[in-house]
Amino acid sequence: MKLKYAFLLITSIVASQQTHNVDFIKAKADINFDITQSKVFGYVTYDLKILESVDTIYLDAIKMRFTDVKLVYDGYNGAVDYDQAGKKLLIKHDFKKNKNYQLSFGYFANPKKAMYFIDWNNEEGNKQIWTQGQGKYTSNWLPSLDDMNDKIEFDLSVTFEKGYEVIANGNLINTTEDSFGNKKWHYDMQKPMSSYLVALAIGKYHKNVDYSKSGIPIEMYYYPEDSLKFEPTYRYTKQMFDFLEEEIGVPYPWQNYKQVPVKDFLYAGMENTSTTIFSDAFVVDSIAFVDKNYVNVNAHELAHQWFGDLVTETSGTHHWLQEGFATYYALLAEREVFGDKYYYWRLYEYAQELLDQDKTGKSTMLLDPKSSSTTFYKKGAWALHVLREQVGDKAFKKAVKSYLKKHKFKNVETDDFIKEVEQASGKDLDDFVEVWLKTKSFNYDAALESLKKSVFIQEYLMVDCEAFTSKCKDYISSGISDEAKAKVISQIPDRLQKEDFKNPVKVRQAIAKTLPKVPLALKENYETLLNDASYLTIEAALFGLWNSFPEDRHVYFEKTRHIQGFNDKNIRILWLTLALITDDFEPENDDVFFNELLDYTSPKYGFEIRMNAFSYLKWISSCGEACQENLQQATRHHNWQFSKFAKHMLKAK
Repeated sequence: MKLKYAFLLITSIVASQQTHNVDFIKAKADINFDITQSKVFGYVTYDLKILESVDTIYLDAIKMRFTDVKLVYDGYNGAVDYDQAGKKLLIKHDFKKNKNYQLSFGYFANPKKAMYFIDWNNEEGNKQIWTQGQGKYTSNWLPSLDDMNDKIEFDLSVTFEKGYEVIANGNLINTTEDSFGNKKWHYDMQKPMSSYLVALAIGKYHKNVDYSKSGIPIEMYYYPEDSLKFEPTYRYTKQMFDFLEEEIGVPYPWQNYKQVPVKDFLYAGMENTSTTIFSDAFVVDSIAFVDKNYVNVNAHELAHQWFGDLVTETSGTHHWLQEGFATYYALLAEREVFGDKYYYWRLYEYAQELLDQDKTGKSTMLLDPKSSSTTFYKKGAWALHVLREQVGDKAFKKAVKSYLKKHKFKNVETDDFIKEVEQASGKDLDDFVEVWLKTKSFNYDAALESLKKSVFIQEYLMVDCEAFTSKCKDYISSGISDEAKAKVISQIPDRLQKEDFKNPVKVRQAIAKTLPKVPLALKENYETLLNDASYLTIEAALFGLWNSFPEDRHVYFEKTRHIQGFNDKNIRILWLTLALITDDFEPENDDVFFNELLDYTSPKYGFEIRMNAFSYLKWISSCGEACQENLQQATRHHNWQFSKFAKHMLKAK
C-alpha cells in the first residue's frame, strides 16, 4: 500500500479486534414471535473458526436472555460458560488456534429498535413486522456482530401465522406447516454478508416475478389492494437491473432480488442483501408517478447490492464507497431510462445542494465518518462523475470491475478503489484525492465546467430574466427546456400570458405553484390545471383557485371531490380542510368532513398521512382533545421524523 494513502488506514481497533481472533462463518437461526408482547425468540447455531487462541469470544446481543448455550467440537457436545456483560454475550472457553467450533443457544428479545411490530394493536391497521439493521444494529433482535468487518452466511427459518408472507435474505428453499395454523419459511444464503444487512419482512403481500437477462429472479411484492399500482411502482425495474449488470461488468452476486414495501419505514429504502425494504409511500399510481416515483430509490438500493453488500466499507471513514457509488450508479441507471438531460439536471441539482451546504459552513470531506448524507451521497456521486471524465470510460469501468472482483465478499477502504483506478488508467490520482476526497468544500467551479458540456445545462444557465428582463417576454412559449421555463416562471410570475398554459405538465406545475393568487385574466386557463395528470399540480391549483375566486369554490370542490392524491392523501386532506372553512359549502356535512380529517391523525394510517392531517388541523386551529391524544401518541412513534414533528407541534401550540 502506498504511503501517500496511509491516511486511509484509520480503523477502530476496539470494533475490529475480535476479527483477528475468531471468524464467524455461518449462522442458522430458527426464529419465532410472541406478537402480543412484541417479542422475538429462537434458536441459533454459529459455525466459527478460531484464528488465535483466546479464552473469550463474544456476540453482540442487546438486552437478551439466553438458554441452552453449548459448544460442539472434536467430539465434545455440551454446555459452556457464558456471561451477559452489557450488550454482549460472552462465551468463555479455552479456544484453540485453527480449530473449528459450533456455538448454539436459545434466546429471547424484546427489541426497542431494528425490528418493528406494526399495527398489531390496531384492528384496522396494516399488520407487519420488518427490520432495519443499518445504524440500528441487527443485534437488537438477533445475536450477531455489529462489526461489519466480520461477514457471515445467514440462513433464516421463520415460523409465523399462515396467511402472511415472510420475506428474508436469500432463496426460499421450502415452507412447512404445523397443526396450529403456523407456517415455517426456510431461507438459504450461499454467500456471506455483514450482519446489518440481515432482513425480515412479514405482512400480507402478493408478488410478481420477472427475470433479468442473466436469469436472476426479480421478486416484486405489493399489498393485495394495490394491484393497479404494481406497474407504475416497479416501472423500469428489469431495464435498470439489466443495465447495471452490464454497466458494472460484474454479475449480480446473489441468488435472487426481492423488493418489499412496508408501512412507516425509517428511510426511503434499505439495501438488505437480496432483499430491499422500502417505504410504501413510493407505491404509486400512474398519475403519482409523474411527481413521486420509486425509480431513483429502486436504482439506488439495487446498486448497493454491489456497492455495500458485495464489497463493504471497513468503517464510516469510507462510507462514500457505498453511498456515493450507489447514488452515482442510480443516476447512470436513470440516465438509461430518462436520457442525458435528466442525468445532467440531477447532477446540477446535487451541485446546488452542495454549494448551499458550503455556504452554511457545514461541509466536510468525503473521508470524514461524521459527514452529512448530502456529502456521502451527492459529493460522492460527483467525485465519481469527475473521476470518470478524468480517466476515461474504459479505464473507469475496468477499474470498477477489478475492484469488485478482487474484494468480493470482503471489506474495503478508499485506497483499494483508488489503486485500481490508477492501475487501469496509468494516471496519478494525488490531485483527485486531495480535491474531491480530502477537501471540505465542494469544487463548484469544476463541477460547473463539467456540466457545461451539456447544451441543455448551458441553455438553462443562460436563461436569466432577472439579469436580462427584456429578453424574457416570449421565453415560456419558446422551444427552451421545461426546466428553463420553470426558472423563468419563478422570476417573472407577474408576466405570465394565456399561451403559457399550452406547455407540458411540468411547466404548468410551475405555474400552479407560483401563482397562489390568480389574475382574473388567467382564470379560465388556470382552471385547466385541475385536469392535469399531476397530484402536485392539482393540489396547488385547487388552493390557488379557492383562494382567488371565492364565488366558484363549489365548482372546484365538485371537480376534485373524489381525488385522493399521493399515498399521503395530499389532495383529499387539503379538500377536507378547505371545505370546513368555506362557510356556505355543505354545512350539513361539516361533522362528516371533520371526523374524516381527524381520523387521518390516528395510528391506523401511515405517518405521512398523519403529518398532513395534523398540519392542516393546526392551520385551522382545530386540533382538539382527540387530535392532541393522537399527537401525544405520535411523539413515541418509532419513525424519528414523525416523532420529532409531533414533539415540535406540541411545543409550538
